[in-house]
Amino acid sequence: MTDDKLAVLIDADNVPYANVKAMMEEISKMGTPTVKRIYADWTKPTVAGWKSVLLENAITPIQQYSYTKGKNSSDSALIIDAMDILYSDKVTGFCIVSSDSDFTRLATRLREAGMRVIGFGEKKHLSLLFLRVTNSSTWKFSTIILR
Repeated sequence: MTDDKLAVLIDADNVPYANVKAMMEEISKMGTPTVKRIYADWTKPTVAGWKSVLLENAITPIQQYSYTKGKNSSDSALIIDAMDILYSDKVTGFCIVSSDSDFTRLATRLREAGMRVIGFGEKKHLSLLFLRVTNSSTWKFSTIILR
């Protein structure tokens, strides 16, 4: 384990909850997860499965209502929080947990600021660009975890 203090930011709409325990164990090998947040519209039934694992893993749910159909306001909330955390100087790295390539620019910006950036997601959905902007491109699990 390194001395990195990590912010773990999870996009609940684009990652299955089934492997969260293994994912958190893997993150703990890379540093100390000091901030753990998950973003979703918790009124939607599609994210109901996450609720059972949040308390067990001390992950703070962030409610973000979907104001417009087809738009993912949770992504915007995650990005804003990431920038706030970056400038708080409380972490040395970020784990972005999503299979959504929309976070590629965020990962790039965090690296430009000298942060370690680790991406986790389903291999079949991640873009090659997102893989390239994270600090490592070694797959630990074939279906969920990217380091």
